[in-house]
Amino acid sequence: MHEFGLLLSWLDIAGLSVFAVSGVLVAVRKRVDFIGACFFALVTAVGGGTLRDVLIDAPVFWMVDATPVILCVGVAFVAWLVPLRWWPERALEWFDAAGLAAYSVYGASKALSYGVSPVSAVAAGVITACIGGVIRDITVGVPSILMRHELYVSAALVASALFVGLSHTPLASPWPAVIGVVAGFALRGAAIRWNLSLPPHRGS
Repeated sequence: MHEFGLLLSWLDIAGLSVFAVSGVLVAVRKRVDFIGACFFALVTAVGGGTLRDVLIDAPVFWMVDATPVILCVGVAFVAWLVPLRWWPERALEWFDAAGLAAYSVYGASKALSYGVSPVSAVAAGVITACIGGVIRDITVGVPSILMRHELYVSAALVASALFVGLSHTPLASPWPAVIGVVAGFALRGAAIRWNLSLPPHRGS
């Protein structure tokens, strides 16, 4: 269990960090100033977790511990200093994919620890992973990533559901979390690489 707790701590840090970077990348592409970039880093990183904590009746994590805020500002400062031309073309998508996988599992795990049912915990993982990016995109005025046809929510769902499902098997910790993160990142990465998508509604 010690290894599992340590892994969850790292997933939390990883999710915060990579989502903060994705928020900064969106901001600098819009030529936002540094304070604005810090704002986008913060709302992207904590948006989903804030809604999750409200829904599961937990103290909002960044209101009881300033570490996430400090981490987001620090990440924003470093990312702000890197010239935009140095970032790979699809850096935003890959950072977002890493945050999606990490936070899907972390969010589901936190929900389970508060006594939430397995199905609802899966939903909490998806909310944790996706809402920050939605807030980021809407605030900065770009099309929401949820409106693109690439697999996105599906990757979060796979990561969260795998973790929750495997947590109720004899498989020892931290393997359910590891498998969930790897599967979610692999699916989202495949969607980025090959434009994978589910069939859209036919319309009429």
